[in-house]
Amino acid sequence: MRWTLKPKPDSKIVEDLQKALQVDRSVSTLLIQRGIDTYEAAKTFFRPSLDDLHDPFLMKDMDLAVERIEAALLQNENILVYGDYDVDGTTSVALMSSYLKTKSDNIATYIPDRYDEGYGVSYKGIDFAHDNDFTLIVALDCGIKAIDKVNYAAEKGIDFIICDHHRPGNDLPKAIAVLDPKREDCEYPYKDLCGCGVGFKLIQALASKEGQSVEALAEYLDLVATAIGADIVPITGENRALAYFGLQVINNNPRPGIKVIISEVDKKELTITDVVFIVAPRINAAGRMKHGNHAVTLLTEMDLNLAAAYAIDINKFNLDRREADQRITKEALIQIEENGEEDRLTSVVYHESWHKGVIGIVASRLIETYYRPTLVFTKSGDKLAASARSVKGFDVYNALEACGEHIEQFGGHKYAAGLTLKKENYEAFKQAFEDEVSKTIDRNLLTPEIQIDELIELRDITPKFYRIIRQFAPFGPGNMTPIFMTENVQDTGYGKCVGEDDKHLRLTASQGSQKIIGIAFNLGNKLELIQNKKPFKTVYSIDENHWQGKVSLQLKIRDIKG
Repeated sequence: MRWTLKPKPDSKIVEDLQKALQVDRSVSTLLIQRGIDTYEAAKTFFRPSLDDLHDPFLMKDMDLAVERIEAALLQNENILVYGDYDVDGTTSVALMSSYLKTKSDNIATYIPDRYDEGYGVSYKGIDFAHDNDFTLIVALDCGIKAIDKVNYAAEKGIDFIICDHHRPGNDLPKAIAVLDPKREDCEYPYKDLCGCGVGFKLIQALASKEGQSVEALAEYLDLVATAIGADIVPITGENRALAYFGLQVINNNPRPGIKVIISEVDKKELTITDVVFIVAPRINAAGRMKHGNHAVTLLTEMDLNLAAAYAIDINKFNLDRREADQRITKEALIQIEENGEEDRLTSVVYHESWHKGVIGIVASRLIETYYRPTLVFTKSGDKLAASARSVKGFDVYNALEACGEHIEQFGGHKYAAGLTLKKENYEAFKQAFEDEVSKTIDRNLLTPEIQIDELIELRDITPKFYRIIRQFAPFGPGNMTPIFMTENVQDTGYGKCVGEDDKHLRLTASQGSQKIIGIAFNLGNKLELIQNKKPFKTVYSIDENHWQGKVSLQLKIRDIKG
């Protein structure tokens, strides 16, 4: 692991904020690292408010989208709410369809089949709309590159409204409205909304025309918070407020579908991390293993007993998904070894039988072993389809763009993308991708980095300090859990390996008279560094340990060096 200590902010700014807020210097430093350098900014950060959300009509084309939906509702048109099969897509469809159904009975939903139709807007979906007399499609979390498909729909008398957050191409589809904060001509102040977030802005705009406040839409925020966590968008600015209030809904009054998912979890209060690892995989599993419709059905069901019955299926899909991703990961690792590709700068693997629904997860798993840009391919119809994942700091989207001559179609983000190509182009693409990454990547990025916020002493870790740190939540990209480093620490002599195969390390860190328990997951191999009271330095976050009714602070250790 590469340890990188973040630069110290200007001491005058740290001091001024410290005085204004009456907090420790450490807290002031952490805030400034997050771009919070005034009393007002800190107030907004610590006390998020839905009133801080931007006016949705600042988004390009929002007025056109609202006007078209209002006309459709007035004329009793059939509206089809269309979305992708992942968490962001299915939560978006659940959100938009639930809201529109409070205005009209002529609302239906459509999720493309991952295997039959693939990602995004499909001709089959448009044919379905035409055959069933839909005259308006609201597409969420997809559509920004669906130029030909939107034209095809127009020929059939179907209008499109697109709500997307992916990077647009050079041309935009000729839809009635294209809502995407990443449009170059869109001056919306916050660019990092997820697809469900863009959908929420549209219902906020529709509601405001009826004189409704944003608070009246709070019941939908459990869906938005789930999408924010699952899609790994920055939890800053507007996303932070949406996630903050969405977590309140999840913890206090979630919709039945989410309630039954979390009912098996023995936890008083769920965090965004819990949402990412408990709620999101189950919702995702439907689209991965069977069909995204199952997720939408669960998320829109208002009867708790029916939701519980749907959740049984969802849990089964999730178990199947887990089994598939473990097996395929093992096979992919063997393929890398057998091909002698351990020393390449990229991992590109393919097998025609691999389940298309889990290749994205497998790509992420491979990065845990070989930390480098990764693509996992499988057969999809007469083509090959892949999921791409990247390492921190490297833009895989740009790298794929540079290999465009070998690719049929691709789209996505800096760190995650999807693509298709002809089977005969696979080997040429694999080499071109390796060559492009070799040319453009900073070799340091191929070693995982721990970014350290501050160097502190163990005596700085007090209950009051931890209480303030907790108020930095919800954590996520752009506002990660604070990571600290402490030097010249010793174990009290009772440190030991714990867990299956002695994988983990449990110790008591001491510095002077200060002592605190530490747990280091997957660091059992570091036992030697702490034995015989040898001094060491450690990087960690702070959390609570609940044991036999007692609560105490502990270090969640990320790495140890002698």
